[in-house]
Amino acid sequence: MGESIDYDSILALYDQKAKDIRTYSPSVLAYIGDTVFDLFVRASVIGEGNSSVNKMHKKCSDMVKASSQARLYERIEPMLSEEEADVMRRGRNSHQKTMAKNASAGDYHKATGLEALIGYLYMTGQNDRLFELMKVVEER
Repeated sequence: MGESIDYDSILALYDQKAKDIRTYSPSVLAYIGDTVFDLFVRASVIGEGNSSVNKMHKKCSDMVKASSQARLYERIEPMLSEEEADVMRRGRNSHQKTMAKNASAGDYHKATGLEALIGYLYMTGQNDRLFELMKVVEER
């Protein structure tokens, strides 16, 4: 007990060491960022009170779809440091082999940029900053 759910603690559980973050592609950052974002959204929805799982799932789905993430991208963009903006821009501009259904290409690319930033913050242990930016989700 007492372990936090951060990247380094998870790696230590499996006797692994963190790699240099600069070696990861924006797609890999977005891959983990997608899951971290989903966890924040689910925790937020559950925190609103007990409800049917179907209703919670619908609410979460609306919040994690590409168009919603694209709006969050635009809202947090002015709040970012130069380094954070660069990570988000690299994620947005990365070549994607797949495209979400019911999403414009622009929204999908912005969503990938947002997820890359979230993944980057998570993997570099910048939890305070991650929580600060994720607070914007509550301001929907």
